[in-house]
Amino acid sequence: MSRIGKQIIAVPAGVEISINGNNIKVKGPKGELEFDCPEQIKVVVKENNIQVTRKGDEPEDRSLHGLTRALVNNMVIGVSDGFQKKLEIIGVGYRAQVSGKKLTLNLGFSHPVELTAPEGIDVKMDEEQKNTIVISGVDKQVVGQFAAIIRKFRPPEPYKGKGIRYSGEYVPRKSGKAAAGGKDK
Repeated sequence: MSRIGKQIIAVPAGVEISINGNNIKVKGPKGELEFDCPEQIKVVVKENNIQVTRKGDEPEDRSLHGLTRALVNNMVIGVSDGFQKKLEIIGVGYRAQVSGKKLTLNLGFSHPVELTAPEGIDVKMDEEQKNTIVISGVDKQVVGQFAAIIRKFRPPEPYKGKGIRYSGEYVPRKSGKAAAGGKDK
């Protein structure tokens, strides 16, 4: 039995779950998510709990068991609490601006980088910390993917630490060039 797959998912108050064949819909105060479950996996709702079981014991069935349980759990957490990623922009002249669904990044390129947030994603600047972008939404995968796309434009470099990094991310630093000694002719 899968260690993750056999765990029961507790459904918080205000979250509704409907199962129609292999289709699972989760509705809550933050939004609504939908997932097509694989045929080898069975999802059952009992009282305020969700249990995920598998029909067979094939290797593919075992791998899908834990995956499906994790995806359903993330759906329940997403519609009740939501997910959030924070990105810090570090570097002289590096800035970000948000206007509606449009994010404009000035990252030292010859032109500003403009991104439009996907459907269901909220992007804003943190008022407490300068140059911190807050990405939030109900779908964990979409929030993480959009944060990764933003970070990819200017990942943190190890010498000066400039770039875009996740909040709390450790960037190992390197010392740079050695002192100007070495061989004389």
